[in-house]
Amino acid sequence: MANIKSQIKRNRQNEKRRLRNRVYKGRARTSIKKARLSIEDGSLEEARKVTLEAVSALDKAAQKGVLHKNNASRRKSRLMKHLAALEKESA
Repeated sequence: MANIKSQIKRNRQNEKRRLRNRVYKGRARTSIKKARLSIEDGSLEEARKVTLEAVSALDKAAQKGVLHKNNASRRKSRLMKHLAALEKESA
C-alpha cells in the first residue's frame, strides 16, 4: 500500500479509469465474438449487421484510448476480411 499522498490519489484515479475502460473493452470483445460466430454460421445479412456493430465498438474503444488506434484498425481489417470471404463464397 502506498504511503505517499500523490501515489494514493494516483491509485484511486487508476482504479476509476480501469473500471471505465473495462466497459469499452468488454463491449468490443463481445461484439467481435458475435461477429465471428455470425460469419461462421454463414448468414450474410446478420453477419454484415453484427460486423458493423463490432467495427463501431472498436472505433469507440480506440477513440476513448482504451485500444490503440492501430490495434483497432487491425482487428477491423481482419473482421472485414472474413466478411468479404463470406460474401464472395455466397455470391
